[in-house]
Amino acid sequence: MRRSLATALSLAIASVSLAAAAQAAQTTTQLPRNVRPTHYDVAVVPHAQSMDFDGTVAIDIDVLTPTKTIVLNAENLAFSKVALVGKSGKAWKSGKVRAPKVTVDAGNQTATFTFAEMLPVGSYRLDMRYTGKIGTQANGLFALDYDTTAGRQRALYTQFENSDARRFIPSWDEPDYKATFNLQATVPSAQMAVSNMPAAETTALGNGLTRVRFAPSPKMSTYLLFFSVGDFDRATLRSGKTEVGVVARKGSAPQARFALESARDILQEYNEYFATPYPLPKLDNIAAPGSSQFFGAMENWGAIFTFEHTLLLDPAIATEADRQRVFEVAAHEMAHQWFGDLVTMRWWDDIWLNEGFASWMEGRTTAKLHPEWHTELDDVQSREGAMARDAVASTHPVVQHVETVEQASQAFDAITYSKGAAVIRMLERYVGADAWRTGVRHYMRDHAYGNTVSDDFWREVQTAAGKPIMDIAHDFTLQPGVPLIRVESATCNGGQTTLQLTQGEFTRDRPDKQPLSWRVPVIAQVPGHEAARTLVTDRRGSLVVPGCGAVVANAGQGGYYHTFYAPALFDTLRGQFAQLATIDQLGVMADAWALGLAGLQPASDYLALVAATPVQADPAVWGDIAGSLQSLDAYYGADTPERARFRQFAAGRLAPELARIGWQERASDTAPVRILRTQLIDALSTLDDASVIAEARRRYAAQAGDPTAMPPELRKTVLAVVARHADAATWDQLHAAARKETTPLVKDELYGLLSSTQDPSLASRALELALTDEPGATNSAGMISRVSRLHPDLAFDFAVAHREQVDARVDSTSSSRYYPGLAGNSLDKAMVGKLKAYADAHIAAGSRRATDTAIANIVYRSQVHDTRLPAIDAWLQARTQQ
Repeated sequence: MRRSLATALSLAIASVSLAAAAQAAQTTTQLPRNVRPTHYDVAVVPHAQSMDFDGTVAIDIDVLTPTKTIVLNAENLAFSKVALVGKSGKAWKSGKVRAPKVTVDAGNQTATFTFAEMLPVGSYRLDMRYTGKIGTQANGLFALDYDTTAGRQRALYTQFENSDARRFIPSWDEPDYKATFNLQATVPSAQMAVSNMPAAETTALGNGLTRVRFAPSPKMSTYLLFFSVGDFDRATLRSGKTEVGVVARKGSAPQARFALESARDILQEYNEYFATPYPLPKLDNIAAPGSSQFFGAMENWGAIFTFEHTLLLDPAIATEADRQRVFEVAAHEMAHQWFGDLVTMRWWDDIWLNEGFASWMEGRTTAKLHPEWHTELDDVQSREGAMARDAVASTHPVVQHVETVEQASQAFDAITYSKGAAVIRMLERYVGADAWRTGVRHYMRDHAYGNTVSDDFWREVQTAAGKPIMDIAHDFTLQPGVPLIRVESATCNGGQTTLQLTQGEFTRDRPDKQPLSWRVPVIAQVPGHEAARTLVTDRRGSLVVPGCGAVVANAGQGGYYHTFYAPALFDTLRGQFAQLATIDQLGVMADAWALGLAGLQPASDYLALVAATPVQADPAVWGDIAGSLQSLDAYYGADTPERARFRQFAAGRLAPELARIGWQERASDTAPVRILRTQLIDALSTLDDASVIAEARRRYAAQAGDPTAMPPELRKTVLAVVARHADAATWDQLHAAARKETTPLVKDELYGLLSSTQDPSLASRALELALTDEPGATNSAGMISRVSRLHPDLAFDFAVAHREQVDARVDSTSSSRYYPGLAGNSLDKAMVGKLKAYADAHIAAGSRRATDTAIANIVYRSQVHDTRLPAIDAWLQARTQQ
């Protein structure tokens, strides 16, 4: 139909133009709206050794309004030929060719083609010949070098989200400009080329080169296009009509077997859940060595890209936690094949339509297909991470306004991912799982291959549920912040408890803030009785709950809010803590932690719950305690008598639990117990527990003669303890092992460990090492980040002093948040001034959210150190004297 008569086509395009204009008026764009692409024919010839490539592209476009200029995105591309060919139109004959003037704007990342005469409404083909650069970081087309037993190898990959397709193809590089793609590449004949679609034709060209032409893609956004070439193996399975594959460096495909089998099972689950079958003939997951400061995996349609540390399971170091992470990431990226790829947000304002939903589907699917992991308990920690970020002044709504590429990069944060997922969990519980799924299915069916905004989804769910959820959804996605539900009183009468509730706002840095208002779905329960539900509106609510006793006002922990219990009610909860469901134990502890450190209730209330935790508590509870006690220990900063007193309490709770489950794995151990073992060892090492450090060192020293000393499940944990407490000789041993290692996954882990020492002089050596070529181009930034966990001031000052060298090792998508992230855990108030000075000099005024967040975290940490730790110490002293 594209080749209909010129007049008819002009009318049709004009009609489409009106419809597109109505949608475009509400969609942010950095490009003129007068031209739209419909199809790209792309041919590339990468030159891996010289780190550049040649490209040609023919783009079918529709000119929607008369214009003399065509503007598209291009970055670091040099044009040698540009021509416009008329395909139809009254005033532009088919076959007519014009060569425009080419102007490149590096700052705006655009190329403008200016013609001598007006282009009338019609269809055209824009032909371009150009060259581009191959980078060393994960932006555009980039190279990853890695060691093998046969020597150094290089593979090429692409990463385009959010706005880097323009480094590979001159294009309309915005999500709303969907089109189809034909991609062909000329590559070394001995290597494998991979893209979104299967290879349709392979032609030997001689001289060791082969041209691979891939099948046409579905209609999709530019950021989802993918290309890779390297010395790869590919393993496959079938899932219905789809070939599921894993592509990995040669010889490592067996380590991806779990990921491959997981992908098969997940795809079957998603086909059923969405009721819109996966539409491509194949779905590959491509493993790559190295890392990025911005992402771990990317949902390219039909060709998911994942760094090896989140896809391969090397038998020498793989743990149960690694297996869970592999599955969860696969579930997340495969959910994007629908949420994001099939249906895409119009603009980055609604990126949560991709990431929040994929995070929710990841959790839902992992819990369903691997119930033995009990990962539904992880939802509490994920929600808490979002609320911590959401409770400071630099937060933003889930649906946020994005104007620039840099702001789009900053939108990929805990609010987008974890708050988005938590709000979805809350609303799914409110409307019911069946109604929710019906709404999701209608959304997929009605908007397939299109672009949407959040309200498109809410309308589908509201219609399916027959409940007015739009207002609730807007409360939680269009305004920032965390509701605070206060349980003012609980009155028992006749076997029922009446709760009086009020709604405020939880904030960590604005105690006098006027609270916002939300409509909050609340589920409350007395353990052993039925739950009761209400919707708190106008800041007040009451609820009658069956039973008498301790009441949990966020039963099941599905609500996105913190809960404050009046002191007598909290004391009842503490006294009956062992009777609470595991997920509610986690939720009550999380509330006590957040409110205590914010000064809304005694900070010692959290430790009182730790003291009340029974030995038989779920491993997830003990793992959460271990992590929280580690975090609290870091607030002390220096070794003082107060810190020693705290560590005695913390180790006194954790060490008996480690003694109970032991260092040696037992046949009866469940997956959560295996994970807890590593968490306890790590926490006790952080707390400078002498026996744990000694045992880790013993095992490290014995590994050469005793293969059982460092089993795979404990290998990374033991090495982490040894590295943290390393002296210079031990650090040198680890460094020698890293240099000698030829397995990329293990090698990357060792270089990370070298950056994890608590000795400042050794941390400085790691920083210097990071700026050499030795660790690998994509590992350097990660090493500096690892140093910043224990030495934030040292890492930040070093990075700023070597900014030109560090910039070359940080992917550009992360640039505005990388440096502030190094400083965020500092306890030195002087760091606030340093961050402000750095931002003033190097970060655009509209892109300083990460800086503001780091500053807020430093101020908060200082406040906890100065005002909360003394109260905790007083509680510990009083407890010791009892």
